Parts: sequence; C-alpha cells; structure tokens
Amino acid sequence: MIDYTLTRSNRKTIAIYIRNGVVEVRAPLKATKKDIENFLLSKDKLIEDRLVISEKQAKSRESFKLDYGDTALYLGNEYPIAAKPGNLIGFDNCFYMPEGLPPEEIRAACVQIYRLLAKRDLSNRVWHFSEMMSVSVNAVRINGAKTRWGSCSSQKSLNFSWRLIMADSDVVDYVVVHELAHITEMNHSQKFWSIVNAVLPDYHERKRRLRELNLRLANEDWEN
Repeated sequence: MIDYTLTRSNRKTIAIYIRNGVVEVRAPLKATKKDIENFLLSKDKLIEDRLVISEKQAKSRESFKLDYGDTALYLGNEYPIAAKPGNLIGFDNCFYMPEGLPPEEIRAACVQIYRLLAKRDLSNRVWHFSEMMSVSVNAVRINGAKTRWGSCSSQKSLNFSWRLIMADSDVVDYVVVHELAHITEMNHSQKFWSIVNAVLPDYHERKRRLRELNLRLANEDWEN
C-alpha cells in the first residue's frame, strides 16, 4: 500500500493530490479505511505515474537558478536579465538590477519586479473589464499564491498571484474576467460561465494555455 497523508472533511468524494512526492488523500468524514485503500488500489497506476512526474519536477526545481544573461517571462515573452550600475531594479525591455548579485538575489529581484508589474498591469485590466462588465471592484491586491491564480472576496476585493503576470496578455485577461464574474456569481454555475463567455467566447483556449504555464512553473523554483 502506498504511503499517504489523510485529510477528512465534509466533502462527498475521495480525491488524491500529489505534491513534492507526497500523496495526500482527501476523504469524506464517513469514509472507512477500507474505502480509502480500495480507492488507492484502483488508482495505483495513475499514482505511480504522477509520483514519477513529481520527482522529475522536484529535481528540476532544485536545479533552477537565474543569472545575468538568462531570460525571464513577462506577458508571454522572454526578456533578458541585465546588470545596471546603481541600486535600482525595474523593467525596461529587460529585468534590470544592480551588478554582482548572486543567483538567489537575482531571483528575489525578479520577484520584486514581477510584483510591481503585476500591480500595475492587472489593476489596469481590472478597471478596463470592470467597466465593460458593469461591476464595481473595491481593491486589487497582489499575493504570492502558488496554486491559485486569482480569487474574489465577498467584499469585492480581487486577489491575484504575481506569477500570473508571466502569462500571455489574453490569458491574463481570462483570469481577470473570471474573477470579475465572481462579483456577480460567487460560484461556477452555468450562469457564471455564461458571463465569462459573453466577454471572452474563446475562454476555453485561454484556460488551456494557462494550464501550460502552470506546468512550466511546476518545474521552476521561485521561492525566496
């Protein structure tokens, strides 16, 4: 039997999540140990395949580093990382930062730049689409979420991961519209998706490309 961690909740079905080589089972409160182990046995091949992928991703993240002359992704395009005299960091057709930084500080500088770009660009897109969709937004915040691109609170506050700014601009727009639609519909009902579809009829394709970015980032270590 595969080693796993178990989390019980009021959910209705058993589900498996694999991250960093750890198998997590999420199960209903009433699920028996036999129910869980039978489910794991039925997914044995799938779990084995995902563990192999998880191990490869872990090795890739471990070897990930950035240096001057490398490139970093911004709105779907690669831009060079360049040294610039002085103490400033920023973006001007390149990710510029002081000279002589070690790889971990280069990565940290890139994250700071990403946060600044995300705050500016995502705020602009939110105001653009909020007017188009006739909804009001109280705040736009940038966070470091790794597993959620965006969220919408009941107070009409939108939160976005700074990582989203790496996506193509039309993929960014999909996430923005997705979260704005939650202001009207705080669910993923048919009515919710009809709101998204009215603004972005090709949202399925944009969503697919967002998954591609997620796969890329699974192989990169952006933690400071």
